[in-house]
This record gives sequence, structure tokens and C-alpha cells, in this order.
Amino acid sequence: MFSIFKKRKNSAPVDFSGIGTDMHSHLLPGIDDGSPDSATSAELKKGLEDLGYSKFIATPHIMWDMYKNTPTTISGAAATLKAHSQHENIRFAAEYFLDDHFDEMLDRDEELLTITGKRILVEFSFVSPPLNLKEKIFNLSIKGFEPILAHPERYAYFSGNKAIYDQLRDMGCLFQLNILSLTGYYGKITQELSHYLISKNYIDYLGTDLHHQRHLDAFRYAQPIMPVINQLLDSGKIQNSLL
Repeated sequence: MFSIFKKRKNSAPVDFSGIGTDMHSHLLPGIDDGSPDSATSAELKKGLEDLGYSKFIATPHIMWDMYKNTPTTISGAAATLKAHSQHENIRFAAEYFLDDHFDEMLDRDEELLTITGKRILVEFSFVSPPLNLKEKIFNLSIKGFEPILAHPERYAYFSGNKAIYDQLRDMGCLFQLNILSLTGYYGKITQELSHYLISKNYIDYLGTDLHHQRHLDAFRYAQPIMPVINQLLDSGKIQNSLL
């Protein structure tokens, strides 16, 4: 699956400066499956800056069975990173797993960390969708939130039921594509779903979903997907630059 990363002679360097803001990453140190410490966070962030990114929204997992993060733990990790070195171009939100704990937070009107305004980054299991997925999305909208569904192309079980994407859009969901999905990094089905969603004009945001050095290395050899990225940016639909 990594054949796309073979270096091509005379290929233009990867340049994501047109995207501007990476709105999905796991750069905050030591609180989820992303960067383990501030030094690594700084190295990964510098690597993304070298690829053209100018601003960052770190989005650690809030997934109660594994990562019991709160606004307090997340702001603490951000403070730790900023104390390590100057990182004025990074702020934080969260990537919320749609589990029972999220339902409870929503019911209690707890503080939720949004990407911008009332737009909130959400995800669900790669194994199967929530049984009450539409109810969860509806409840978000009732509370005034606009869900941004993280990496919709990675939910391979939707490949046999693509109509669910139409239904989610009709319910007000925005979609964030993982850039590496276009390269085949996550497999062929994910790659195919990426192109399907692009063909439907359903992509609103692009994200790195960066966790570690392997992801960064993959981005450095992603020249073959630059025409697709530039086409998306030229469409005027991608909203990263507004963040």
C-alpha cells in the first residue's frame, strides 16, 4: 500500500500551504495515541510547517473507554507544549467519539471544545457505526452544534451503503477528509471512498490526522495526490483557510 510513496524524479515538492490550517491532528503531548512528549510534538509540528502548514488545531481524542480527556487535561497538555517552546500558531479542540459518555456530556450541557463556533469534530468506531447514529447527530443539531465527521472515508462498512453519506449530509454533517486516505495509506477501500466523496462534492475540510513520524514520512512522499488536493482547493469548498 505504500507504493505511492516511491520518490519520483523531477516531481514538485509537496506543498500544503494552500490549505493553511491543519484542523485535525494529535500533536498535544502525552494524552492520547499521538505525540508522547513535547519534544516529539515540536518535531512533528515543524515537519508539517515545512510542508506548508501555517496554523494548527490539535484535536486529541475524547474516547471514554481509552482516553478520558477533558478541557482541563487538554488545556494542560497545550500549556506543556507551549512551555517547551514557542508555539503561538497552535490552538486546541477535540475529536469526540460518539459514545455514551458523549451523550451524557451533551445532555448536561458540558463545555465542548469546538473547531470553530459551534462546529465540533466527531468520530465513531471503524468496526461498526453507532446503532442510533442518526439520533446522535440529531441531538447535536438540537443543541445548536454542527458536526464535522472526521475521516468519513475510513468507515469501510459504508462502502456497501453509500446512501448513508447522503443522509448524513442532509442532516447537516460536514465532512473532513484525511489527506493520506487519497494515497492508499489506509487501504484501497478507504482510497476509493475518498474519491467517491470528492465526486459528490461532500468534502468541507482536509486534515492530516497526524499521530506520529510514520504519518509525516508518508506526507513527504505524497506528490502524486497534489493534483487532487489542488483541485479541491480550487473548488472553493474547502474551508480550512477560514479557521
